[in-house]
Amino acid sequence: MACCTRWHAAVYFTMAVILAFIAISMTLRSEANDETSQTKPISHIVSLNASRTLRRAGFNIMATLLQVSPELFFSSANATLFAVKDSAISNATLPPRLLKDLLQYHTSPLQLSMEDLLSKPQGACLPTLYQQRSIAITKVDEKERSVEINNVLVSHPNLFLEGPISIHGVLGPFSALDPRDVYQGRDIIQSPACDSNSNMISDVPPDLKNRVEWSRIIRLLNSNGFVSFAIGLHSVLDGILGDHKGLKSVTIFVPPSLELEAYPTPLLEKIVRFHVLPQKFTNRDLESLAPRTLLRTLLHGQPLEVTGAVDFMKGLVISGVNIVAPDMFSSSKFIVHGISRALELDNLPNTAR
Repeated sequence: MACCTRWHAAVYFTMAVILAFIAISMTLRSEANDETSQTKPISHIVSLNASRTLRRAGFNIMATLLQVSPELFFSSANATLFAVKDSAISNATLPPRLLKDLLQYHTSPLQLSMEDLLSKPQGACLPTLYQQRSIAITKVDEKERSVEINNVLVSHPNLFLEGPISIHGVLGPFSALDPRDVYQGRDIIQSPACDSNSNMISDVPPDLKNRVEWSRIIRLLNSNGFVSFAIGLHSVLDGILGDHKGLKSVTIFVPPSLELEAYPTPLLEKIVRFHVLPQKFTNRDLESLAPRTLLRTLLHGQPLEVTGAVDFMKGLVISGVNIVAPDMFSSSKFIVHGISRALELDNLPNTAR
């Protein structure tokens, strides 16, 4: 028991140190850039009461963060905080910048009780403190009096209702956060798309639900030596998701490397798309296809061709390039084959590396 107590104390101390650092940084920026703020902060007594309530309900980490740096949550006149359970935060091992982003994405500048949330239509978007991003009410069950936000259940409604503050507990974070997904400083918080009337027009990105597991693919590529292709895929992923919203499975042919700096972004996007098929093909599936069979890629009008087996090459050949590591990574939604070099596009500069 003493061991567990010391472990929890260490976790809370670490969180407190991190948030103290963030708070100092934010205070310095605030004094330098926003000396005439028009927003009246929420009182210290109210935020202290909120912290105590969270701790009594078992949300110890969020309680500590709120006690140390209330300004991260309560920078507006009104606020609704969606507190994430301890295990979801302690297992995330996020750096300070992403932890701050996480907290602000779980705070809305609106005061919303559970009754207010139940009265909202399904698909309603709510503003947050994070870079004008929204969260969305994805499920409302008035009979069961339950609400899901970004497909996460509000498990502890009306934990705290005092003055301008409402706090609800939720089962997990509203966005899948993994520091390994950060390439070249890209924002990794995934938020639903909302229109100007605060109505959701698309759910959380498909890769966070039951479609292609893009984050997992990128992690696998990056951790297994295919760093340049992982970075290239990550950099053009928004365009792929925008053009192929219904994509449910993919086959990816991965070369040993891509000379990223050699290609402008539009050309790099074409090259990456040329290596992706909008359907899952195992190596056995490919071997069963007749020679000269054309395979549609994500690059419109540029298919790949099954060359078949070539005597002087070991394994299957696709558009003149040998598959050297068939079925390298796979799941029900994707499969990755290693190829000897990059596939070459017609009528474009030489793309083989």
